[in-house]
Amino acid sequence: MTTSEHLLPATKNPNPRNWKFTWESNSHVPILKLYLFNPNTNPISQCINLKVSILFHKSLLQLTWIDNNQSQSLWVPIPRVLIDVDSPISFRTLDDHIEVKLVLVLPVDHPIVSNFDFEGGQDAALDDDCQPLQLDSDLKNLASCGEVHFFCRGCSTKLSSAVRNFKEMPSVNWREAADNWFGTCCCSFGGASEKLVAQYANSYTCTPGVCLVDPTSIVLCKDDFVGYEFPNQIEHREHKSSEISKTENLKKAVSNNKSTSGSVVDYNSQNECCHLHTDEDQTHSTSELLANNASLLNGLLGNCFMVTSPYLSKDVKWSEILCPHCSCLLGAYPHDNTDGPLNDYGVHLFKCFISTCPVGGPTDLFRKYTLERMFTSQLLESAKDELSFRTVVKNLQTRSPMLQIVLLNPNAWCSFGDCLDAMIPVPNFIMYPMVKVLFSNCSNSTESELRKLDEWVTKNQVGDVYMLTSKDLAESMEIANRMLPSSHASLQGLSLSFLRR
Repeated sequence: MTTSEHLLPATKNPNPRNWKFTWESNSHVPILKLYLFNPNTNPISQCINLKVSILFHKSLLQLTWIDNNQSQSLWVPIPRVLIDVDSPISFRTLDDHIEVKLVLVLPVDHPIVSNFDFEGGQDAALDDDCQPLQLDSDLKNLASCGEVHFFCRGCSTKLSSAVRNFKEMPSVNWREAADNWFGTCCCSFGGASEKLVAQYANSYTCTPGVCLVDPTSIVLCKDDFVGYEFPNQIEHREHKSSEISKTENLKKAVSNNKSTSGSVVDYNSQNECCHLHTDEDQTHSTSELLANNASLLNGLLGNCFMVTSPYLSKDVKWSEILCPHCSCLLGAYPHDNTDGPLNDYGVHLFKCFISTCPVGGPTDLFRKYTLERMFTSQLLESAKDELSFRTVVKNLQTRSPMLQIVLLNPNAWCSFGDCLDAMIPVPNFIMYPMVKVLFSNCSNSTESELRKLDEWVTKNQVGDVYMLTSKDLAESMEIANRMLPSSHASLQGLSLSFLRR
């Protein structure tokens, strides 16, 4: 077939901005589906004599039909996939959309497809986009730079002085790992576990010139964070949080390998229980304090980008940090319930809101991080840990529900866009790794809606996570929802959408 055979006579083309498309596929399944719709068009009655063909040399899908005795045409860019040319194109018209199905040689996530040399080459910047985000502390990359400054991603304002020393934060479940390794009873080296807790708490407090890193954030000493005025710090008073004071005293006592009464505990004793070497009441008090403050320590040392219930501390509040120039959210810093500052635990900046160079680009070590991708990665990890695919996202400050989410398919691949009214090739049009979800924005829910949500949570044993904000996430899911025809946009009273992985 020649190029001239692909050219259509002058026809009245529909406004492409009214016609939207969504490509969708699943991992390990060699099928590619296209949903094509216009809110003002009923395809089953208005798209007469529909024809669908592929323009391989332009990587376009062409659709033609007759409406009111006039020829109509649309073109849809085809993503970088391997289409089976021997399989027929399947399509049908429905009340609110046109559905097209293509058979692929290999699934979209197959390694051969990822490494295939498509015509036009592949932009190196797309490599990170077309692969699921792999959260990493970025410790090696940061350390190799020698000296790093951090900038606001929104306005390029410098946020920090030069940082040269980097340390990796422990995993969120570091306390449980210590207990599992050494045991929770003093007879099974529980004292060693307590000592590790204290060592972690002492080692990972913030000091000037040191940056702590974890998969979603960095932590700087307040002295290294420039251009931001923190609230006036109140003087330490006698009624300052007793739990914080007890925790500090306990860390010192345990780190010196002593009991709270001052007597030495012999953890190497193989024949006698260590309870014989210390007062039983004091030992009970020590264990109780550690239990009460485990969530406090985990909440401070762990990941404040998304906090799960086991690591949520009632003794710690988080205040937002906004860019001093453009007021964009950057992260948060912790303080206790008496408004006393927790100076040793620094400023937590989220990687999706900052950069390591003022202009971004390929030299930015955090370029692959976005709020949506970080949230999706953490959501999948939380669902795996909690063995639940239903989640309620709550506000970290107010504890009120913000989003209701149900995971449907963690291995979806999608592309969205507006249709074309001319045969214009779209190079490097790719499928993105997505998570298919049902969601509801609970930020402005009424009391009756919140009661229904509580009933749903109780009935289905729903897990909850806590974040500072979900406004941008809700907007992103609402935009993706609008890229679906109405018959596919909701299920069981919840909106259907996609989240970037």
